[in-house]
Amino acid sequence: MDAENLHYFEKAPVAKAVAHFAIPMMLGTSMSVIYSILNAYFLGTLGNTAMLTALALTLPLFAIIMALGNLIGVGSGTFISRLLGEKRYEDVKHVSSFAFYSSLILGIILMAAGFPLIEPIVHSLGATPDSFGFTKDYVTIMLIGSPFIVLFFTLENIIRSEGAAITSMVGMILSVVVNIFLDALVIFVFHWDVIGVASATVISNLVASAFYAFHIRYKSQFFTLSVKWFKATKEILSNVLKIGIPIFIMSVFMGAMSLIFNHYLIEYGDQAVAAFGISSRLLQFPEFILMGLCEGVVPLIAFTFAANKLRMKHTIGFTIKTIVALAVVFGIIVYLISDHLIGLFTNDPLLIEMGSYILHVTFLSLFITGMTSLFTGIFQATAQGTAAFIMSIIQGLTLIPVLYIANQMSGFHGVIWSLVISDAVAFLVGAFMLYVLRNKLQPDLEALAQ
Repeated sequence: MDAENLHYFEKAPVAKAVAHFAIPMMLGTSMSVIYSILNAYFLGTLGNTAMLTALALTLPLFAIIMALGNLIGVGSGTFISRLLGEKRYEDVKHVSSFAFYSSLILGIILMAAGFPLIEPIVHSLGATPDSFGFTKDYVTIMLIGSPFIVLFFTLENIIRSEGAAITSMVGMILSVVVNIFLDALVIFVFHWDVIGVASATVISNLVASAFYAFHIRYKSQFFTLSVKWFKATKEILSNVLKIGIPIFIMSVFMGAMSLIFNHYLIEYGDQAVAAFGISSRLLQFPEFILMGLCEGVVPLIAFTFAANKLRMKHTIGFTIKTIVALAVVFGIIVYLISDHLIGLFTNDPLLIEMGSYILHVTFLSLFITGMTSLFTGIFQATAQGTAAFIMSIIQGLTLIPVLYIANQMSGFHGVIWSLVISDAVAFLVGAFMLYVLRNKLQPDLEALAQ
């Protein structure tokens, strides 16, 4: 960690430090959403609703691949930030080597396990006869590229954990730019439709992973790619897994929730699934901005938890104020121009009407999801494994019964509103746990007075 990063961890004004860590992450995640939106846009230009449906149906698979990257990346990243706060620099090398090789191994295992099960996977995703072939193509390519996608999410997390927020952002933007360029090439030049879009995603993750590996190899003071530093000690495994496993479970739950949600939506036709696919991608933009803010400050919270709890408290307070301001701004924008936003992807009046309705409903919980992300980040950064685990499962556990009841009572409207209800429950549970843990997390006032 260089002197500049150390300054932001320890001495810079809180607002400036939060901006240093969060803005690059917010820009990087927003670029990722732009890529996701453009994916749908490029396929939408082909005028085939079944392709858009396939893109929506494969979101659970991508969530699982991302979950494996976060299993190692988030767990290793928060541990690295605490180690830096404790000035245990040699241990950081062991953790970085562990993260690199473990993520590659997990990706290879997923690829090997998934190939014999491609058709059952496609059926389980809820593919209709019209979208089955497109969904199978996408699943096949994503499985082939899963080692690189897992590695990308792992490296992005650990690089951010040492304070190299701008490097993390550059890698994410590089991935997006390469993806957009390849999307345009494969759709408009080679006419590869879904296969091309999936291939572009894999290649872009590979390029970004190579960029991160170059940074670790030649520019990072404490990280290493050398296998001789690889260790899987009890301390490393326990610290990585107690945070990584809840994040993995949360990501898997997101995939499972998306899968279950799609099965309910498909009852109302391919247009309902396509409308949700479009609106959810639009919703991802403000959601990922807020998630970028919350994830961006995790290294700062983890470092200050080990080194200066009063600074940690001020960091959390400033982040909450920023979440409120952003949620209000995004909410106003969406309620004013939702029809025009959906109209960018389709000229189907029914799709525009359904997509706009979904946007209006789901945007009601934007502030709630932002705060839930912050609660989860606090629990990760401070090594509160149990609280992080509860946050990882509460939304999924709530959504499943709420979805069933709401669908029975209100049909399509109930299915959409179930998302808001489950978000609200997760927020209340997170706020309660933060209150219960307040004595453990707050600064030691007696020590400060000495």
